Amino acid sequence: MSDPDKEPLSTVEQATADEQTIQAEIEADAEAAGKDPAAVSLGRRGGLKGGAARAKALTPEKRKESARKAAAARWRKSS
Repeated sequence: MSDPDKEPLSTVEQATADEQTIQAEIEADAEAAGKDPAAVSLGRRGGLKGGAARAKALTPEKRKESARKAAAARWRKSS
């Protein structure tokens, strides 16, 4: 039960609390699967950074080419 005298969390505080909860669940799942929680955490962090780094490194032409290829694959899959 929540404390009525306690101020509600700000959006940033709530997001941080949610992220910590999610991270704890990921680590618990990793332990249950026999994986090293530290390695799982590091892998997740790398995965979160990878897409942005790749997009930044691509030229506009390469990015368009990749987007066209992905769209074509989605259309093939749906029909």
